[in-house]
This record gives sequence, C-alpha cells and structure tokens, in this order.
Amino acid sequence: MLIGEVARRSGVSARMLRHYESLGLVRPSGRTGSGYREYSGEDIRRIFHIESLRSLGLSLREIGRALDDPGFTPSALVGDLIRQTRERIAAETELLTRLRRIDATEPAGWEDVLQVVALLQALGSKSADARQRAALSSVGEVPVPVEALVEAALSETEPNVAGALRWALSRSGDGGPALLAEGLGSPVAAVRKRAVQSLAEMPGGEAAAQLRDALANPDVVVRGYAALALGTRGVAEAVPTLIDMIVEGRNDTDAADALSVLASDTATADQLATRLVDRLAHNATKAPARGRLTQALAAVPGTTASRALVELSHDEDRAVALTATYLLQLRDAR
Repeated sequence: MLIGEVARRSGVSARMLRHYESLGLVRPSGRTGSGYREYSGEDIRRIFHIESLRSLGLSLREIGRALDDPGFTPSALVGDLIRQTRERIAAETELLTRLRRIDATEPAGWEDVLQVVALLQALGSKSADARQRAALSSVGEVPVPVEALVEAALSETEPNVAGALRWALSRSGDGGPALLAEGLGSPVAAVRKRAVQSLAEMPGGEAAAQLRDALANPDVVVRGYAALALGTRGVAEAVPTLIDMIVEGRNDTDAADALSVLASDTATADQLATRLVDRLAHNATKAPARGRLTQALAAVPGTTASRALVELSHDEDRAVALTATYLLQLRDAR
C-alpha cells in the first residue's frame, strides 16, 4: 500500500508518516519499481500502535522504546503519565478558576483585568502583609469575587489577615454565606472553625439561617460559635447550646453574656431562668457546672431568677450558696 493510501486509511498525514520514518519508528517494508514507499500490513499495524500510544501522552521517543525494547515495562511510565496528567489538570483547573473569577468582576478593560489579577495574586502571597492589604483593598474600587475571599478566609492562619478577610467578606454582598457554609462540612477542624467565625461576622438573614443550621453541626466548636453569634443577635434558638457551653465550661463567660442579651425581653428572661434552674437541679450537673450556672443567673433579670437565687443561697454546695448570696446582694444594691 502506497503512502497516500495509508494516509487516507489511517488518518495519519503523509508528512507525519515521513517524520515517523525519519525517526526510525516505522519504515516501509518495500519499494515499488518506481521507488515509491510501500507499506505492508505489519507496517500499518505498527502505525496504529504508534497512534494508540500517542493518545496516552507518550512522546515519540518513549513510543519507540515501548515498541522496540522487549524488556520495556509500562508500569513506571504509565504511573509517570498519570502524575503528569494530574498536574496538568490541576494547573488547567486553577487557570479556569482564575478566569471565571476575573469574568465575575465584569472588567471594562484590560486595566481592570490586570488589577483583579494583581489582587488575586496578592491574596495568595506568602507575605501576610500583602495578603492583609489585598483583603482590605478588595472592598475598594477593584472588586474581588466572593469565591476568592471565601477561599482565602478558609485557608488563612494569620489572625490579623483572617480578621481583614472576614471584614471584607462581611461587605462582599450576596453569595458569601452559602460558600462559607460549605466549609462547615470540611474534614479539617481548623477550616470548619474559620468558616463559622466568618459566618458569625456576616450580616443579613442568609448568614443567620446558615448559623441556625450550624447549631446542629457535629463539631462542638462550630455549634459554640454559631450559638454565640445568634445569641448576640437575639435568636432564642441558640439558648440550649449556650447553656450547654456554660455547663461544659466552653467559652462560658461569652455564653453567659449572650444569654444576657436574650434576657432583655421579660418573657424570655423568665424562660431562661427556668432553663438554668432545671440544669442546676439535674443529677448529672456537677459542682463546677452548678457554680457557672448560678453565675449565669446574675445576668437574667426578673422574679424567676431572683427566686432561684434565694433558693440557691441555701444550697448544700457552699460555693453555690455563697455565689448566690453575693449575687442577691448585688441585685438588692441596684
């Protein structure tokens, strides 16, 4: 079969077939009387083998070794190809993400594109100062896509930079709470913590809704931050978690402060006092927790809390009794 016919049937151009021949990959087995290349059936099979290996990403040099070296084993080469392909996919995915983020800013000209690129690069800088400046400037004239801010906030370990990123997120508009909520399901505890801390500083109903859902999160740290944020916003759903925090001694002072915000309403104050008293009376509540619950009653106004403190001033636990007595004196002084 002549080279033109081989090219038509194989889909490999005559020019490429001549290149293969020059590299020694496939040589026509014969020549016609006129000197034209003539390919045998075995030659054509070899051409298809070459194309198959090219489709896997092998170089022509590697293909030659694979076809001509009987001792050549594919495992190492295939493993290397897998690694290279993964790296290429990761690089292309990163590029696609960057392009989408630039597109989301709706740049009016190349100057806008360059400014966004500079900010995105700064957010990923090794310099904490550069990252912080980028976070603070993202609220200015050059908008940064909320996805980039969320990604940076969830990975930031420097406290000052993290604070700047949370501030920027709180002013970033829509989309942030939902993206941050995805971080609450991360297998990494530090990422979950950063996600809920960022949500706690986000204004609006969407962030509050995500925080409400976070009250059921299996991570006790996530539940705690969500409850503190909701409590200071006057959301009564946070009460059970806040009381658990007081009992367990986890940020109990902050939890008591959040309860005091909720207790500003008289009806809610009586309900809070009842809940605190119920936990005080629970058999499983140990002495240190009873002391913290007694102190928490101090921030709850109303007759229910006052009556509870009077009873606790005669408690068998001397530390609880003394605390209640002192708190009653403070109430009387007011």
